Amino acid sequence: MKNKKLIIFDLDGTLVDAYAAIESSFNHVMRRLGLKPRRASVIRRAVGWGDAKLLEPYVRGHNLKRALSIYRKHHEHSLLKRARLYPAARQLLRKLKARGYKLAVASNRPTRFSLILLRHLRIMGFFDYVLCADKLKAGKPNPEILNKIILKSGVKKPRVLYAGDMVIDAQAGRRAGVKTVIVTTGSSKLAEIKRERPFKIIPRISRLYDLAIAP
Repeated sequence: MKNKKLIIFDLDGTLVDAYAAIESSFNHVMRRLGLKPRRASVIRRAVGWGDAKLLEPYVRGHNLKRALSIYRKHHEHSLLKRARLYPAARQLLRKLKARGYKLAVASNRPTRFSLILLRHLRIMGFFDYVLCADKLKAGKPNPEILNKIILKSGVKKPRVLYAGDMVIDAQAGRRAGVKTVIVTTGSSKLAEIKRERPFKIIPRISRLYDLAIAP
């Protein structure tokens, strides 16, 4: 992994634990629409595809546009109360930046909420690029989000590393032709991740540093 010049990060489940915030906003919508609240484990498994796809299976017969409006209004405040960085994430970003790496975010989370997270958690300044799926025709596992960041960075793909937490991250990285590391702190099960055969699987994001600087 020596001489990697660009590291792209997924956000939720990789750098940031926002599951409590998502659960709170999701079940707020359920209550407002007179629907059954869902367990945290069920909601967690549905995370990663963007908020519209999170809600859509549960609000059939209701107005998805209204559900999204309720969710997003609540979520803006829920993130500020409940989202947190994973242990050592800030230290990792600081160390990588000090070594001269370009850093980027590629998230299926809408831009508005990604920026709220990055600013609230005080990590926005580490990133050279932030790109979210609502600015594209398709989110992950489509590789467009990674390809656009790589093109903008001017870094060749052999010098790029992508870190995510889900099966769709492994798929997006493979389709983009970049080495992909999957951390097991997200919503995909280990067996599911292993089937995708990413470059490496790690138990926590702090382990990425050794991979990035290894010869």
